[in-house]
Order: sequence, then C-alpha cells, then structure tokens
Amino acid sequence: MTLSVAFLWGLLAALGLMTLVWGAAMRRRDASLVDRFWGIGFIVVGVLWWGMAGFPAAGLWMLVPVVLWGLRLSAYITWRNWGHGEDARYTAMRGELSDAAFARRSLVTIFGLQGALVAVIGLPVLAGVSAQSMQPLLLAAGLAAWAFGFVFETVADLQMARFRADPQRRGEVMDRGLWRYSRHPNYFGEIVVWVGYGLLALAAGGWWGIPSAVLMIVLILRVSGVTLLESHLHETRPGYADYVARTPALIPGRPRRR
Repeated sequence: MTLSVAFLWGLLAALGLMTLVWGAAMRRRDASLVDRFWGIGFIVVGVLWWGMAGFPAAGLWMLVPVVLWGLRLSAYITWRNWGHGEDARYTAMRGELSDAAFARRSLVTIFGLQGALVAVIGLPVLAGVSAQSMQPLLLAAGLAAWAFGFVFETVADLQMARFRADPQRRGEVMDRGLWRYSRHPNYFGEIVVWVGYGLLALAAGGWWGIPSAVLMIVLILRVSGVTLLESHLHETRPGYADYVARTPALIPGRPRRR
C-alpha cells in the first residue's frame, strides 16, 4: 500500500460519509448534523487505513486513541445540540439561498470541505495506524500528551455542561473550575490531543503527518475555534470583557488581579 493510494481511499471514504450525512441533513433541514459526524469521520478513515495496512498490532497505539476521541467528541456534540435546531451559521446561509441552491452549496462548502479536511488533517492517523513498530520514547510521550489533553477537554466540557444546565446561571460568564484558569480549556485540551497525535506519527516514522497536526491547531486557534468564539462572546455576554482581563486566553495560568 502506497501512501498516496491510502490517502485517496481515505479521502473517498470521508467524502462518502459526509455525503450521506448531507442527505440526512437536507431531509431534516439541519446542516448542523455535519458537526456531529466530524469525530466519526476520523474513526472511519482510521479503521480503513489500519485495514489497508494489514491490521498491524502497533497501529492500535494510534487507532484506539482516535476511536475514543472521536466517539467522545461526536457524542458530546450530539448531546449538547440535541433539541436546539440548526446552528445559526447554517441558518443564516440557508436564509440567503433557495432550498436547491443551499443544498448544492452546502454539499461543497460545508459537508465536502469537512470530508476533505478529515482526510488531510488525518495524515498523522495514517502514519500511526500503518506502523509496524513504534519508537518507544516518542510513543510514551505521544500517549501521555494525548491522555492529558483528552482528560482536560473532557473535564472542561463537563464543567461547562453543568454550568449551562443551571437556569440561575443563564447569561453569566463561566469562570469556575478549569474555566477559572483559561478562557478556552476545552480548546487547550484539544490542541494537546493533536500534539499527541503528532508525536505518535513521529514514533511511527511519519514525519510527513506533522504539518496536518499543525493545520488542525491553526484551525482551532484562528478559524473555527478560539478567534470565532471570542468575537461572539464579546458581543453576547455581559461581563466577558472583565473575564478576559483577568483570565489567560488558552494556556492555563493564575488569574490576574485587577
């Protein structure tokens, strides 16, 4: 199996999955379904690539973390969004187009794009699941980083979920638990997870997977994560400016005195 052939099959699998999700989303008039299947997409391509490599035992060091991460992420997003309807981003786009035009555009710019990104960003996964052996020190470092990030983002999400479930906290800024020390502890944990995947790719000899892990981190920081959310919260949360003034943006640290 050559890397180019494996990547092509992974790309086709990811695009196929997102096309099926697109069909369901158009029937339900809810493009937000794409977010629920982001993590599942990495599981699909990871299992496919592992099988194409002959199911190497060493590949499980990458595949198992990817499966756990993907299932948790998809389950959490599904639970968080359940009953809330379509995300405002997609609703705004839908409002500017006819149903047919929205269907065509969303297939390419939402579902197709995310499918392509799964394959491209998943290159560290390809390196890891295809490995016949792993360099022990890098393997240990990768697993440690992944486990720390996974637990960190899981705790942060649970703390936020509990906060949002309290009707007395509605409209307030979450500044408790891990959120006292970082404005985005969930994204910090996610970044550490991808550092872990990068190290696992290196342990497998797949240095060529590192740029994809870096791309994922850039997307979290500058595109779909921190920057976008910061802009939204400044506009919608009274008191958020004060929270910003005393709390580190990403890397956890001691709250600043004012």
